[in-house]
Amino acid sequence: MKVRDVMTRKVVSVPADTPVLAIARLLADRGISAVPVTDGWGLLLGLVSEADLIRRLSSGDAPEPGFLRALLYDRDRAAERYAAVHGATAGDIMTREVITVTEEVTVEHAAALIEAHRVRRLPVVQDGVLVGILSRADLLRALLAPPAATSDDAIRAAVAAEMQRLPWADAPYVFFEVAGGAVTLHGFCHSAAVRRGLAAIAAGVPGVTAVVDRISDLQATRWA
Repeated sequence: MKVRDVMTRKVVSVPADTPVLAIARLLADRGISAVPVTDGWGLLLGLVSEADLIRRLSSGDAPEPGFLRALLYDRDRAAERYAAVHGATAGDIMTREVITVTEEVTVEHAAALIEAHRVRRLPVVQDGVLVGILSRADLLRALLAPPAATSDDAIRAAVAAEMQRLPWADAPYVFFEVAGGAVTLHGFCHSAAVRRGLAAIAAGVPGVTAVVDRISDLQATRWA
């Protein structure tokens, strides 16, 4: 599944000269946590999030006193940070380094980016132009979408490929069969964790309707 299949295409964006208070009101009224900033051509310039607005409040605290803090205090850096946080417009306070994706990226890769960078959404761009937003909610809808019908051969190939890709899944005494979309695991394995992992591999392949674990405990079989 691709990002284009689940992303939100109707995106609210603001120009760089939008007042900060107007952005705060927009986020509150729309019930959204961030808004993209674009130019007149639709090019993505940055993103203003709730975090950017919260920093505006938190930075109001005066610096803690102390000789060491005073010695290490960087006035220029502090002034620049204050100006950025307390700027009057979206262009002043927006986050400029934004992780983006294109419509052709897989939802799995997009989910990995969201997890790795600890963000709630990814702007979707085409040649720099904003065309949509992919949020965590969009990914949840993708997870709940009914899987398309998949042949047993395709399921078998996908399970085998994933087992080969993951080093821990190298279980030479385990094999599986696929019939009617159901994956049945056979063989011997001494690790309960590996058994659970192998079952998870099978369950995660699109089109799988059931997973049957018939793997035996290698140690128990040896001493039986």
